[in-house]
Amino acid sequence: MGMMRTALLLAAMTGLFLAAGYLLGGQGGMMIAFLIAVAMNLFAYWNSDKMVLRMHNARAVDARTAPELHAIVDRLAERAGLPMPAVYIIDTPQPNAFATGRDPQHAAVAVTTGILQALSREELAGVLAHELAHIKNRDTLIMTITATLAGALSMLANFALFFGGNSRNNPLGFVGTILVMILAPIGAMLVQMAISRTREYDADRLGAEICGRPLWLASALGQIESAARGVQNPAAERNPASAHLFIINPLSGQGADNLFSTHPKTANRIRKLQELAGASVDTTTSRRMTSRGPWG
Repeated sequence: MGMMRTALLLAAMTGLFLAAGYLLGGQGGMMIAFLIAVAMNLFAYWNSDKMVLRMHNARAVDARTAPELHAIVDRLAERAGLPMPAVYIIDTPQPNAFATGRDPQHAAVAVTTGILQALSREELAGVLAHELAHIKNRDTLIMTITATLAGALSMLANFALFFGGNSRNNPLGFVGTILVMILAPIGAMLVQMAISRTREYDADRLGAEICGRPLWLASALGQIESAARGVQNPAAERNPASAHLFIINPLSGQGADNLFSTHPKTANRIRKLQELAGASVDTTTSRRMTSRGPWG
């Protein structure tokens, strides 16, 4: 159901982009919009992972420089049936994490220094399982495409007055230009956010299956949101377009679970994970550690 809804939303995003091109330049404008979308998506397909990691000043680590983190990712990737992704650390006190990459063979997971300090090994395993679920579901590619199309729509809106209002091919004339300027960015934002929220719920569910303990992730989500509220992430604030990648919204103006939020409401995610675990208990009970590691 989640993938079907995502496919429909992606189709809506593509249709919105083509409609904007048509309103600005008729059939020719629609073809130009299509070519722009293809070119931008090809560029994003090959370069988006490097770009987002560079945006957040992420540094690569391995089994020598971050042995515990690397070992947890390696074990979870094996359980998920995935190749070992590249592992990165972002130097920021805000607890958070994200995954990126065009496919499972070219994927990376990044965690902040804040999350390494704030979470237990069990909770960290839950978070990393969630990120590996994004990779397994190919959400990293889906979100790259939606972000690219949203950016292209915003670009069309910004330049609408220059090539739309006076075009003889514009079927609605100046009215069509105004519609593109106002409605296209809003529509793109709503579709992008709806896709992001759908993929988060699916990654929560699959991540819980990968680590085998839904309450580990439930506890982690509560810990991250509580800590992230009071800690700013300067790199994320400078690059808000990447906010949807993180497990919890990294921006200071976090909204509720509505049309304008990039993430589902954390309380809703925790409730679903508790239901998945067949328990309605305080998630702090999942913080107990064992000396043998997250799988005992």
